[in-house]
Amino acid sequence: MREPSVASVMTSPVVTVELHTPVREVTALLVEHGISAVPVLDGGAVAGVVSEADLLANREYRGGSVPAPTTGGGLARWRKAFGATASHVMTTPAIVIAPDAPVSEAIALLAQSTVRRLFVVDHDGVLVGVLARRDLLRDYLREDDDIRADVRRVLREDVGVDPDLVVVSVREGRVRLSGWLERRGQVDRALASVRLLPGVVDVHGELGCDER
Repeated sequence: MREPSVASVMTSPVVTVELHTPVREVTALLVEHGISAVPVLDGGAVAGVVSEADLLANREYRGGSVPAPTTGGGLARWRKAFGATASHVMTTPAIVIAPDAPVSEAIALLAQSTVRRLFVVDHDGVLVGVLARRDLLRDYLREDDDIRADVRRVLREDVGVDPDLVVVSVREGRVRLSGWLERRGQVDRALASVRLLPGVVDVHGELGCDER
């Protein structure tokens, strides 16, 4: 089974702002849409991202009235305390990914402590979606019956076996497969393909085969 792509799990369309968008308007958009960050566009390309943390710099340094830090990375945040537009407070570069990239690639990036979201851009650099950590976590909320239906589809379409030959049970995302197939390759492919399905937490195989 081919691994799901970023396009299949991303959120689209995306709320965006421009370089010249006032900070107050950026803040209002975050609150209105219940999001934690927004990409900043420059001529259609993603120039950076403004997050809640970026906007808090103003309060953190009380509008710049607190003396600027002399060491560490605090100076950049102190400068954001004076920011009037998105271009002044945004963080660069924004982390981007292609829509046809495998989900595993996105997971590897989002697992890093400093990366909370990925902006999805096509091969022309046009923003087509956003992928946040919570988008990936939604998979764990899939109903067991939906997962079971996907498992049967994968057995038929990707493994090439009659799904009625396999007993499929799913409980809280944990899949158990039992039955008898013709070839060892079918057993291996069934287990590997099912592990790739959204919402699958674990796979336990009790599959035998005629081939030794």
